[in-house]
Amino acid sequence: MSIICGLPLLECVYCLACARWAWKRCLHTAGHESENWGLATIEEFEPIPRHCRLILASYEDDLHNPLWAPPGGYGVNPDWMILRKNYEDTQGRVPPYVIYLDHDNADIVLAIRGLNMAKESDYAVLLDNKLGQRKFDGGYVHNGLLKAAGWVIDAECDLLKDLAKKYPNYMLTFIGHSLGSGVAALLAMVVVQNLNRLGNIDRRRIRCFAIAPARCMSLNLAVRYADVINSVVLQANQDDFLPRTATPLEDIFKSLFCLPCILCLRCMRDTCIPEEKMIKDPRRLYAPGRLYHIVERKPFRMGRFPPVVRTAVPVDGRFEHIILSCNATSDHAIIWIEREAQRALDLMLEKDHIMEIPVKQRMERQETLKREHSQEYKAALQRAVTLSVPHAFSPSPYGTFDDKEDDFNSKVGTPGSSTKSKNRESWDDLIERLFDKDESGHMVLKPSKLTIHDVTLK
Repeated sequence: MSIICGLPLLECVYCLACARWAWKRCLHTAGHESENWGLATIEEFEPIPRHCRLILASYEDDLHNPLWAPPGGYGVNPDWMILRKNYEDTQGRVPPYVIYLDHDNADIVLAIRGLNMAKESDYAVLLDNKLGQRKFDGGYVHNGLLKAAGWVIDAECDLLKDLAKKYPNYMLTFIGHSLGSGVAALLAMVVVQNLNRLGNIDRRRIRCFAIAPARCMSLNLAVRYADVINSVVLQANQDDFLPRTATPLEDIFKSLFCLPCILCLRCMRDTCIPEEKMIKDPRRLYAPGRLYHIVERKPFRMGRFPPVVRTAVPVDGRFEHIILSCNATSDHAIIWIEREAQRALDLMLEKDHIMEIPVKQRMERQETLKREHSQEYKAALQRAVTLSVPHAFSPSPYGTFDDKEDDFNSKVGTPGSSTKSKNRESWDDLIERLFDKDESGHMVLKPSKLTIHDVTLK
């Protein structure tokens, strides 16, 4: 009799649990993760719209006679285009890319296009991956994207080295959209690990902007390289699906014609997985680096409002959940991201013009911004340690399909290469290893002294 009475009670518990899940799912909006992030400033966000336009310009065959230029043009000087490579030049190893010398902004830019749905070679790059297959600097990365990045640095190393030497005050910037963003992010990591190949340039001269990025690296790497890599995600109606779903890219594009179905199923599955479990999975891939979230909608409000850009180096809450929306794919388009990024920048400039900040105060604000980013980066590392993110202390091995790599690491004495070592680096030792004090006593990042584990470059 007690068993019979207990059945309805059990059913009620299940119904309440399902109702709670559905309610949380319905209230989870695209701006939920970034609602407590800080606002981006003009100085840090200004490069993003023009880099989006450079990616758009890379689709043109002749910049002197562009076919799809917007009314205002791309803002790209065709005479400053140093190099263009198409699919024939890259042999399908990597999407087409350009190298552009931006004298107006003291920038050497390598821009990589996004996925071409008509090219099998792009799909081959996406499909070349298995969970936990490729280790890099104590974490995990997408195998095909890392191989593409290795091909680019092998092909363009000498040219980039000459340009960096000829223009010592210029930044070296890697940018990409969609598939190209993953290649650009891993390319920046490879360059940081091989600074000697570019004439031992300062790590602080290197930066990357991944537009609508693919999830291409494990959480410890996403946080550790946040001083170099920046990701841009648009929320026009809801969020771009690609930075949110941890579904392997090969599964997404194999199911391209049933994309809404696979996103819905993945959404239900990920919602039932505790976030702590996600964070402690060392092979789970994430959107890389510092995140810039362009938000222009609020829950229960009709229409758009002026876009706001929020930024942070999050550890937990790094776009873990998919947002179901009919606009999940349109928010991925580079043309919409460029348009909304420019709108957000125009609003920042308008507000800044009203305040009429003197030049000296602007320079002081830039220095303050650098210190704040360094402090936020340090706090993110500490947060990773607090949450027990795997390998947040230093590179260490985990299960991999490539056993030869462990043998190579043990021979060269790579940090964390011994599978028997259980010693953890303390928080103070980690900060001492990664940071140094400048003349004013503030903590600044040291040039990287880590060595590349997984890619052998000629």
